[in-house]
Amino acid sequence: MARVDELRLMAKVARMYYVQDMNQQAITEKLQLHQSTISRILKKARTMNLVRFSVSTPPGTFAELEDQLISRFDLKDVVVVDCPAEGETLVRDLGTALAYFLETTLKPGKVIGISSWSRSLFAMVDALHPGDYCSGGKVVQILGGVGNVGNEFQALHLAQRLAGSIDAKPVLLQSPAVVGSAEAQRVLSRDPAVQEASALFDKLDVALVGIGSMEPSKMLAGSGNVFSREERAELQRAGAVGDICFRFFNADGVPVKSPLMKRVIGIDLVKLRACKRVVGVAGGAQKVQAILGALRGGLIDVLITDQRTATTLSEAQR
Repeated sequence: MARVDELRLMAKVARMYYVQDMNQQAITEKLQLHQSTISRILKKARTMNLVRFSVSTPPGTFAELEDQLISRFDLKDVVVVDCPAEGETLVRDLGTALAYFLETTLKPGKVIGISSWSRSLFAMVDALHPGDYCSGGKVVQILGGVGNVGNEFQALHLAQRLAGSIDAKPVLLQSPAVVGSAEAQRVLSRDPAVQEASALFDKLDVALVGIGSMEPSKMLAGSGNVFSREERAELQRAGAVGDICFRFFNADGVPVKSPLMKRVIGIDLVKLRACKRVVGVAGGAQKVQAILGALRGGLIDVLITDQRTATTLSEAQR
């Protein structure tokens, strides 16, 4: 049990630090104590419950749910968005959340990888406030972005717009994401423009990716970068539940082995997993199994999703 005079000093130091907003150096000078003594007193005051913290969670935020997912799936961060609707509203809100995440976490000189054909990534660029967040850095396209001529969405523009908004240099993967044969993939992979981008796959600091379900979105189908219904059925028979950058994985996040993967031009899951930080953005009921597989396989480090999806994920078997 601490003596009364020790308790008195603890209370005094705690009030100066937490109530009067004095830093430890100022308290040291005022009380003529060593700074290590001040630090020890503050720690002991917390241990003895002289100091207690209470954080009120604002409406529309889900800190406990985020912490639960971080702990359960060993993630670096989770952002849960309050969006009861699906469709375009959900896409917009997820994109806005990712934009703010980038505005507060990007650093100059970094190499940022960005996938293609994700509506949430397009929404992110729309919501991003331009700034020098990544001055001197690069934005590398990590999945082929050439689509059907006349299609409303062109993934090449996605990488260029992101680079322009964060003051970085774009490095484009100027090819389709899916080609007609393994031989076409080998030929295109030797193209200097493709090699310039793929050479940076091992140097990514951050990768921004969507998480796809087995049913392609309208945007993806319209791009021409899609496997046929029969080919997707083949992947499902092999256990596929979803994809990242058209690299399909099963319910445990294990890559699905298929000759179809030899037709994809883009980063593979081995190199993606080696990236320092992979940020996955996806939500909605149709994406739950794909997101869960990505989490189980450790394919992403940061998840941005909606509250209903996050709740379902938190209740699913690990």
